[in-house]
Amino acid sequence: MDVVVVGAGPAGLAAAERLSEAGLRVAVYDAMPSAGRKFLLAGRGGLNLTHSEPLPQFLERFRPPAPPLLDAVRAFDPTALREWAAGLGIASFVGTSGRVFPTDMKAAPLLRAWLHRLRERGVVFHMRHRWIGWASPGECADTDTEAHASGNAKADAEGRAGAAANPAIALRMAMPEGERYVAAHAVVLALGGASWPRLGSDGAWQPLLRDAGVAVSPLVASNCGFDVDGGWTPHFATRHAGQAFKTVAVEFEGVRRRGEFVATATGVEGSLIYAFSAALREAVARSGAAVFHIDLLPGRTDEQVLAQVAHPRGSRSLSSHLKGRLALDGIKLGLLHEVLGREQMHDPKRLAAAIKALPVRLVATRPVQEAISSAGGVRFDALDDACMLRARPGVFCAGEMLDWDAPTGGYLLTASMATGRHAAAGVLRHLRAAGAPLA
Repeated sequence: MDVVVVGAGPAGLAAAERLSEAGLRVAVYDAMPSAGRKFLLAGRGGLNLTHSEPLPQFLERFRPPAPPLLDAVRAFDPTALREWAAGLGIASFVGTSGRVFPTDMKAAPLLRAWLHRLRERGVVFHMRHRWIGWASPGECADTDTEAHASGNAKADAEGRAGAAANPAIALRMAMPEGERYVAAHAVVLALGGASWPRLGSDGAWQPLLRDAGVAVSPLVASNCGFDVDGGWTPHFATRHAGQAFKTVAVEFEGVRRRGEFVATATGVEGSLIYAFSAALREAVARSGAAVFHIDLLPGRTDEQVLAQVAHPRGSRSLSSHLKGRLALDGIKLGLLHEVLGREQMHDPKRLAAAIKALPVRLVATRPVQEAISSAGGVRFDALDDACMLRARPGVFCAGEMLDWDAPTGGYLLTASMATGRHAAAGVLRHLRAAGAPLA
């Protein structure tokens, strides 16, 4: 086999597509029963392909701004991604938020068309194959070791023959029938991060690369929920967990954004929180806590809020007064009672200030297994500009297993596909330089 791609998510499929376009023989291996399982689930509520904002602003969403990552996205930017989808017969549109979606909002039709095109180009898929380590050419050629038999004599023979023909890279794969070896002139690893492990992104590759001398940053939760200090009171959690804070603004470290988020049983999550998740996570790691402020009425000035709070309320209760004068009720009013004491609630100046900047103290991210994505992974200083491992020439990495972070909104999918194509371009240059005997 010319190239083995390990991982059948967007990054791996993008790499396989670019390589097959160049006429190479490509085999894709994945531990799951079918390709693109996380991709399908992510698109269940409406597949967010990319974002329509200008490229300079788009590139600013990525942390750290590593040159290989930014080069990859420049080469396969949001416009290129939309054109690629159109080539598969998938039209797209820009939503009111600037996010880009397929016209039918579904992931399955795009994935089916993509896989069909890959198979037509000769890409071979091997599902239920988990990468479990490296093999030496001598091991692959060892026909007498029973522990190395997969039960598939033809596949084993092909693997041993391939390794003998090109001893550069050989991998061990576990499958239901046992263990087998696969060999290739080059390998693209696109194994994902550590979020949603039941769909294949479990981070099990980390020790395999560390043992090979590859620098790997710990995988941590990103685009995730957070726990509040001490947890919500039972009263608040029972009444409001699962409800949304709508039309609010959040400010943290001088950055302010409007949107909405959700109260959970232990804290907060949702799109507005995800937009701050990297900065919040880093603050918690650095100081043990992060305090952000919520503006419950971003459409009103401080003076307007104070005037309405201080307006005489006569015999009405404070709750009725706030609902009547400011339309504050439900979860917003519940959070004010949760955070403020009785004295503050009945002090018009302090209450008005809290409505415009209510502090919420976070002390932990939710587990990475619950997160939409993960940060950390293969460090860019362990890679060359083509995303090839310095410690393992001929082995390239792509997608979420690389050490970068981005918010939701189409950035994750775009960068995963872009780095897959970038790694594939690196494979082509590497093979040409090595003079590999390709099909």
